[in-house]
Amino acid sequence: MNSLLLERLQIAAGFLPVDLQTATTGLRTGDWVSMRHYGQILILLFKDQGTAGDDVTLTIQQATSASGGSAKGLDFTTLHSKLATDLFTVGQWTKNTQSAGSTFTSDDSGENELMWAVEFDASELDVAGGFTFVRGSVNDVGTNAQLGCMIYILGNPRYAEAPTSNPSVLV
Repeated sequence: MNSLLLERLQIAAGFLPVDLQTATTGLRTGDWVSMRHYGQILILLFKDQGTAGDDVTLTIQQATSASGGSAKGLDFTTLHSKLATDLFTVGQWTKNTQSAGSTFTSDDSGENELMWAVEFDASELDVAGGFTFVRGSVNDVGTNAQLGCMIYILGNPRYAEAPTSNPSVLV
């Protein structure tokens, strides 16, 4: 395939870098993005090192509208991670599996830098129920500072276009 990566992807901010400990709930809650024009989404949480015990919990939801209509959990069983006191030392992703659920946490996520990636196909949403919007969020991590952000990477556009005119995921 001789196309640019941006010709096959759309990238949107879930939430901008924020202190996960002091930020209000709204700042740790990603924006809703529409999957109507995309077949896949990768939700990426990227976080700096914090304090042991101030662990992160990632929650994924689906909804019927950009305002979060009928929001409910979006279950997943696999999350890929890079986790270390120095992420530059981690070359490969680690595959983590769990029973189906819409949240993920790790007992050593507080004291480490991390990247967590969760991927969904559009068909995994409750499409029959009208669910086409997705968002991720994280909890208040506790008493000490941890800088973090969330990024959405959407792929497999239903209508291939130039990167500046790929369908927007914001409604």
